[in-house]
Amino acid sequence: MFIDIHGHAQRHSTFPWHGKPWVSPKKLVEFYDRHQIDRGVLMPLIGPEFYLPQSNEDILEMAEQFPGRFIPFCNVHPKALMNDPLAPLEEVMLHYKKLGCKGIGEVTFNMDFFDPFMQNFFRAAEKSGLPLTFHLAHRLGGCYGVYDPPGLPGLAETLQRFPTLRMLGHSQAFWAEISELDVVSDRMGYPKGKVREGAVPKLMRQFKNLYGDLSAGSGANALMRDPDYAVSFLNEFQDRLCFGMDVCLEPTDANAKLVYFLIRLRDEGKITESVFRKVASENAVKILGL
Repeated sequence: MFIDIHGHAQRHSTFPWHGKPWVSPKKLVEFYDRHQIDRGVLMPLIGPEFYLPQSNEDILEMAEQFPGRFIPFCNVHPKALMNDPLAPLEEVMLHYKKLGCKGIGEVTFNMDFFDPFMQNFFRAAEKSGLPLTFHLAHRLGGCYGVYDPPGLPGLAETLQRFPTLRMLGHSQAFWAEISELDVVSDRMGYPKGKVREGAVPKLMRQFKNLYGDLSAGSGANALMRDPDYAVSFLNEFQDRLCFGMDVCLEPTDANAKLVYFLIRLRDEGKITESVFRKVASENAVKILGL
């Protein structure tokens, strides 16, 4: 019923994250089976900003071990290939595309959108034809993700500069801007209360290459903080929103709260079966070319 647009797993036991073990591919599949998740994207973590780097080969191997359950993504650091802001990173991306990778991400590099290395990365991603999932950061240093100030001017200019690059937005800093910010620190967490339309829906109207990755507490919170607005948001952008969970550690049923929120909206007649199916799985099939 669902395709998870955003997932992680570790092939082997690794150093724990905040004292907790990472989820194995086997346990992630078992979790999927309990919550009506047919398939899930697996994204490598590349670069030192977030935990310990993974290889693209790790992701491909896990996908091979569980045929039909995982959709591999690839990644490459913007400073790869000799630390050159003109490096042909598309050659790496196209190599892994030929091996079956369906997208790029999760992009967690803690650099500014306007950094020449990041702009070259986006150029290469557009040339590869693969969609890209990015984690938006609220600051430079002390966190991970591509930095953009409130209002998302860097994202806007990047969307305009690379109009055929399909970008899936994700993270607390991104989804906080579904609404006007009460305080800038809202970008660090999970703001509550009624949505007063902010930068994200405005940018989605302006740029058809911006998509919404509804994974993690941030994506679920963006909808669940204001169910009435969620209905209008889901209806308006029904072709560019994708269900996801962003499981990293061994999951609990709380990781699936968006599953049951979307089912409830459908069962109560607040969104149609068509909208539900698009967000649950059909948009992912289209975007990823499954």
